[in-house]
Amino acid sequence: MKNITEFAPHLLTKAITTKSALAAEGKTPEEIQTHLGESFKMEGDKLKHFVTAVDVAAQNPQNLRRVLVVTLAEGENVPHRATKVEEHYYIPELLVTATAKPQDDSKGRKGPGKGRGGKPGGPKSSPWGLSPEEKAAKNKGAPKA
Repeated sequence: MKNITEFAPHLLTKAITTKSALAAEGKTPEEIQTHLGESFKMEGDKLKHFVTAVDVAAQNPQNLRRVLVVTLAEGENVPHRATKVEEHYYIPELLVTATAKPQDDSKGRKGPGKGRGGKPGGPKSSPWGLSPEEKAAKNKGAPKA
């Protein structure tokens, strides 16, 4: 895939509103293209790509990040949502927003301290192990073999 150019969303949204206003006035597509070229200071191939990118952006206005203009080599797959005009592909890139799922505490969650092999949880008295008094109390309760 060879990237020819790309257009930012703020330019595309301005161009969409300008194009719709000019179309409402009854302008021809050629007049609209020349007006867009004068307004956004573009000419030639860049203007042709821009006008087509505006059409692609108008089809995908929600969460638009940019519109890429690319050419594909032989054997390359056509990207999803790509629009082919002549030998170029116009690909709208959309922002992906993450949706948070609410946590369900009743599933898959065990009580405190039960997450690691069933070891009892709770605060430990010392990070170095049991004190001599705790060892003696533990050994008194253990049966002798």
